[in-house]
Amino acid sequence: MIETGEILQTMHMIQQENFDIRTITLGINLLACSDRDAKRCAERVYEKICRTAANLVRTGEEIEMELGIPIVNKRISVTPVSLICQEDPRPIALALDRAAEEVGVNFLGGYSALMHKGATMADERLLASIPEVLSETKLLCSSVNVASTRAGINMNAVKEMGEIIKRTAELTADQDGLGC
Repeated sequence: MIETGEILQTMHMIQQENFDIRTITLGINLLACSDRDAKRCAERVYEKICRTAANLVRTGEEIEMELGIPIVNKRISVTPVSLICQEDPRPIALALDRAAEEVGVNFLGGYSALMHKGATMADERLLASIPEVLSETKLLCSSVNVASTRAGINMNAVKEMGEIIKRTAELTADQDGLGC
């Protein structure tokens, strides 16, 4: 049983100290969506996200009501796109953004590459597309893993990321560099 003092403490934290739940995240494995054809892969990705995350926002809102604590962001995280697409990843980026909008989340992460051990052609294609993609989408987030404790730091990837971040800032300057 919750005591009155605990309830009052929680109310004080919410009202006076802006206590909230920063984010709830649904992770979705997209490996089964992989296809040599980027457009077919994008269709599979869109369908899986819409099917899997259809109730995410509503569930988050129900949790907010039940606990009486606001949840600031509802987001989705997916398998790194470089693992599911060997061709041009841009159709998948657009499908991810469209799916995020469809299900009503604040952000969708996973337009990503794992380059800590080196780069595949899929990683390089994704990397090259990041500035353009982030300037054309609203809810999509991107990341690139350039280091790990075991593999060390991929300095070539670090250099490339510096250039990509700069180009992304230029392309999203009208949004205060939001793409970065």
